[in-house]
Amino acid sequence: MTARSPSIEASDTPASGPAATARPGGRAWWTLGMLCFVYVLNFLDRQLLSILAKPIQDDLGVTDGQLGLIGGLYFALFYCLIAIPVGWLADKTNRVRVLGFACFLWSAATIACGLSRNYPQLVIARMTVGIGEAGGVPPSYAIISDYFPSGMRGRALGLYNMGPPIGAALGVAFGASIAAAFSWRDAFVSIGIVGVVTALAVLVFVREPKRGGLDAGPVADTPAPAPAPAAAPPQESFRATCKMFFAHPSLRLIAFASGATQFVTYAVINFTTLFLMREKGMTLGEIAIYYALLLGLGVSAGMYVSGRLVDWLSRRTKAAYAYVPAAGLVVAVPFFIGFVWAPTWPLAMAFLTVPTVLNYFYLSPAVALVQEGVKPNQRVLSGALLLLVMNLIGLGLGPTYLGAASDFFRDSHPDNSLQIAFYTLIPFYFLAIALFLWLGRILSRETEAGGRSR
Repeated sequence: MTARSPSIEASDTPASGPAATARPGGRAWWTLGMLCFVYVLNFLDRQLLSILAKPIQDDLGVTDGQLGLIGGLYFALFYCLIAIPVGWLADKTNRVRVLGFACFLWSAATIACGLSRNYPQLVIARMTVGIGEAGGVPPSYAIISDYFPSGMRGRALGLYNMGPPIGAALGVAFGASIAAAFSWRDAFVSIGIVGVVTALAVLVFVREPKRGGLDAGPVADTPAPAPAPAAAPPQESFRATCKMFFAHPSLRLIAFASGATQFVTYAVINFTTLFLMREKGMTLGEIAIYYALLLGLGVSAGMYVSGRLVDWLSRRTKAAYAYVPAAGLVVAVPFFIGFVWAPTWPLAMAFLTVPTVLNYFYLSPAVALVQEGVKPNQRVLSGALLLLVMNLIGLGLGPTYLGAASDFFRDSHPDNSLQIAFYTLIPFYFLAIALFLWLGRILSRETEAGGRSR
């Protein structure tokens, strides 16, 4: 028999039998909508800092580099490192309760951001937001995977992953509008209050699904409540799950390829509002309308279309999980260059439309590949490990790098330092493309080996 690379401890192909063909019921779709709204708040709270960068700079006197640190490295260190123990805890306990408590914590910390009177206080509040948000996404990935069967998870996760663009768009629309009418502090406080109320609603109305209930064997239309401990699948140790994740070439590589992509996307999204206002001449009112619409529609389209594409193309080859995001990034590069170069903001916005859609072709395939490829009782921690790698590289380093680059070019290019810094992101596009193409070769070999072994 032909030698194979270490296998993920789940089938490489969608499950067969009733679990594969089960249709999710109304509760599944309602839960998906609720979790998506929590994700909207998660990303809205996270992006408020970048959306309100100009008034925060004017009030507190912070530099681009300081903004990059508070929105990047300082936030990501807590967000990423706390996500691992939270993922391990959620795999062993009630995932809905973990999610509800996390939402409450980051929302309360968002209120604290609005009450901050200096840069150190804002740093501490943002770090606390990071701690809370660490418990938001990994439990949600696993809950969704236990409400939707294989073959529909790419679509469901694609819908769930519309949370960031919707959150970013609402953050731009409401955050900029509130800041323009009142102050940037009122924007943080009001949105944080909405999050506190939502956290309580999650704890009351969302049911914990049966772990792995849709992976094999007969299932009901709606997942049953979690079984008693004696009937639960054996728990995997923290160390075993981490070892499995980083030992498998495709899981390891999808995390690093996605991280390289996020280096660009987080750098861009954290500084685009400031770039458009300071160097392209947009106002807060124009940002609240035009940039909000672009983010909401563009990134949502990228998340959903990529999820549908991988559900369809992965039936033929697993390499679709890599080639879909690679193709998107290849097409996005020239339009990104046009966005940075454009002398006026309307032209810049026109160019930005294409990368806004295609830059986000990576997330739904990455999450679906990981959730399809591990055992049910490893899904939360595996999702947390994926986010750890992606966000340490992307969220931690992307905004930090771009802010530092802008400060570096400030003396030589005082009027367009951010523009020069944006140009330096182009090599990272090509790094991400190369990593996805490498992953595609590995997944093609896994598909061929799986076909020969059956």
